Amino acid sequence: MPDLWQEAMDHAVALARKAGGIVREALQNDMKIMCKSSSVDLVTKTDQKVEQLIIASVKEKFPTHSFIGEESVAAGEPCVLSDNPTWIVDPVDGTTNFVHGYPFVAISIGFAANKQLEFGVVYSCLEDKMYTARKGKGAFCNGEPLQVSDQTDINQSIIATEFGSNRDPEVVDKIFSSMRKVLCLPIHGMRGVGTAATNMCLVAAGCVEAYYEIGIHCWDIAAGAVIVSEAGGVLMDVEGGPLDLMSRRVVAANNKTIAQRLTKEIEAYPAQRDDAPINSKE
Repeated sequence: MPDLWQEAMDHAVALARKAGGIVREALQNDMKIMCKSSSVDLVTKTDQKVEQLIIASVKEKFPTHSFIGEESVAAGEPCVLSDNPTWIVDPVDGTTNFVHGYPFVAISIGFAANKQLEFGVVYSCLEDKMYTARKGKGAFCNGEPLQVSDQTDINQSIIATEFGSNRDPEVVDKIFSSMRKVLCLPIHGMRGVGTAATNMCLVAAGCVEAYYEIGIHCWDIAAGAVIVSEAGGVLMDVEGGPLDLMSRRVVAANNKTIAQRLTKEIEAYPAQRDDAPINSKE
């Protein structure tokens, strides 16, 4: 049976590389910074330029495909995953890093058909690391195979997470409480590079045993989810159930033992679903 989506994946890799060039060039110039939901939820002209480039190119080459993009949704487009082939894109994952020149910025392109993720491409453009994975065909970084860590003892693990952009004191308290509980298991350490997509790729590469976060979006994790799975890892909800791409909650880990132990320490809190009706969103 021919691989239906290989042409789309090859196109995604080419687009990610081109987008990475735009990001690197923009770092040399002044950036126009705007805010979305709050003063810490940032968007730049580069985010918008990259997303427009990807949308235009996909529409030209695959006119029947659908699209979920961070900046499109922010502008009011619906965030709905249908059975139609769908590109799920974060044009600049790690915008705050980008604005400050912190050297971890990724272009994240996930692809789903019949609501099932088929491939993921994450280009960490300042490191020039191209992470790719196709369902059933393994995960790679710059062409080299990726394999998750074989560690099963959480006390010997490094765990990645992020603070997110929600500054509600009650939410921040829960974030710190979860971090304290995880750190005091004890574990070797906690890390976070400021981009969900890259954190997930670090799980796939075996550099960290797990990554968890509440408040991320489907475009942050769609590509990384395929890469983690194809590197031998597992994905689940922060309360232990199956991963729901639209729930804004994720645990990505090297194995079920680490993932399930981690979920016992995470204090969950509400986050409005990505696919909630637009008129019900804040």
